[in-house]
Amino acid sequence: MSQIMKGAELIADYLIAQGVPYVFGLCGHGNVGMLDALYHRVDRIKLISPRHEQCAGHMADAYFRVRHEVVATLTSTGPGSANMVMPLITALSDSSAFLAITSNVPTSQANRGPFQELYRHNQADFVSVVRPTVKRSFQPSRVEMLPLALRQAFDTMTSGRPGPVNIDVPFNVYQEEAAIDLPPASPAFASVRPAASAPDLVKASEMLRQSHRPVLFIGHGTSLSEAGPEVTELSVRFGIPVITSPNGMGCVPAESMLTLGFIGRNGAYPANQAGRHADLVITLGTRFDDRSSSSWHAGYSWNFPESKLIHVDIDPQELGRNYPPDLGIVADVKTFVSQWLDVLGSGEGYRQGLAAWHGDIAQWQRLWDDYVLPNFREEGSPLRPEFVVGALQKTLPDDVIISLDSGVHHNWFMQFWKARRPQSMLNSWGYSSMGFGVCGILGAQLAAPDRVCVSVCGDGGFTMVPYVICTAVEYELPCIWVVWNNFAWAAIRDIQIGMFGGREIGTAFYEGQDRSKPYNPDFAAWARAAGADGYTVTRASDLMPSLEQAIRMRRPAVIDVHVDDKVKPPSTGTWQLPPTPFKEPVFGGPWRP
Repeated sequence: MSQIMKGAELIADYLIAQGVPYVFGLCGHGNVGMLDALYHRVDRIKLISPRHEQCAGHMADAYFRVRHEVVATLTSTGPGSANMVMPLITALSDSSAFLAITSNVPTSQANRGPFQELYRHNQADFVSVVRPTVKRSFQPSRVEMLPLALRQAFDTMTSGRPGPVNIDVPFNVYQEEAAIDLPPASPAFASVRPAASAPDLVKASEMLRQSHRPVLFIGHGTSLSEAGPEVTELSVRFGIPVITSPNGMGCVPAESMLTLGFIGRNGAYPANQAGRHADLVITLGTRFDDRSSSSWHAGYSWNFPESKLIHVDIDPQELGRNYPPDLGIVADVKTFVSQWLDVLGSGEGYRQGLAAWHGDIAQWQRLWDDYVLPNFREEGSPLRPEFVVGALQKTLPDDVIISLDSGVHHNWFMQFWKARRPQSMLNSWGYSSMGFGVCGILGAQLAAPDRVCVSVCGDGGFTMVPYVICTAVEYELPCIWVVWNNFAWAAIRDIQIGMFGGREIGTAFYEGQDRSKPYNPDFAAWARAAGADGYTVTRASDLMPSLEQAIRMRRPAVIDVHVDDKVKPPSTGTWQLPPTPFKEPVFGGPWRP
């Protein structure tokens, strides 16, 4: 039976019916009606209010990446909702989902230019701002339109390739009443799993049987499908090495000889070698972006069309975007691999036939270890980057969740971090947004309250969004921020210096006009001023004790680690910014048949 409800009450009750535990949002005059509805439901849905709308979006994104469950954000009219653009693009680029509830001017004032209305091209035109950043945007102008919009929003977010969805709600729609019913609940994420056809499974099997140097390349689609056990079984049963994108890390055992790591410019040497020499690449939920394909230069990471390609993805738009597949399959990764394992049967004879391939891989791994492992033992001041990665790997628990920002530190972690759990290494990969890792770790901690959650972030990225400490203290979230302090936008500085004959401007941090003394705030003091714990690490011997102390205290903490900016990640592939010529790998080299 229909009930007389305000629009805001309907939205809140539908979120509760969908099992949404949190709304991450900020107040504004445009959403006070929605805040009042949440006030009366605090026992069933909790409002978490960070200090900036960008942070709310990154939190919601990270929450989904950890749990594969949707939460909502809430912002007011004008600037508040405009601040959601970057987190929406970040989530869309990496196939992550959340419901962005934005607010708009009352419908009776539309096109009159009231406070914070966009009206130059169309009345209440905020949806035009976010349209390229979401899977779909809805703008219900009456309370009666909300039930359909809410159901379709959830259906859209969680079906197929997930992504963020926007509902833009005029102020009066929160407040006005109508006799309405709650819409039926939408299916949970991944409850619908497209399968491969029988002929495609047969063809894929034939291609594998004819291969002598196969590799698996897994990405975020594998993580979203929660297909790690099936992919691991496929790899082990048939002896197929696995190359991972950053968002696919942790899906297969990191310590296995068959797990080769990331590929591309800052990938591991064995991964690039395997990609260069493979005769069959089986791609599961990856896009072949420029960083994981050495800017599509043949012989540096991949060798298509000499290598055969089986490309499996739930999104048909990704099949053939950069490399035309010999066999393209639109399917859920978990479903496809499960089907394929049934068709393939035992892999014992096939696995034994890959002895030469496994020998090559073992040799590449030995060469790589001989080259890089000594640097993990080096101690100095400032700290060597490899030592920092290694110290975190040794000290943090196996089920740690780490989030990473854009920056040179991310290059080091792509190359050397061994994620031991799926959904435990959170990256802004497609859009490389600064602030994602710093803010997102708050959402990760809410998604996994009993696990250690650590943001490894650059000094530049942390300085963009330092208010995260306030939110962690307010809500007692024991997040740890490890600030990779090299006194620069070092990733960009290194590109600038390399491209322009050693010249640098605007990419290093100095105190005073003479630019002689590197400068950054005292991040540890900054943390303590906000009510968190703060540590400064300038000697290698202090890093692990500081981490151990921060973990033991279970309080928000910032660890300011001074890292040697002169040491560069070893390049094993290449990357290009046309028309600048691309560089040859520092270690290893391209192979062309």
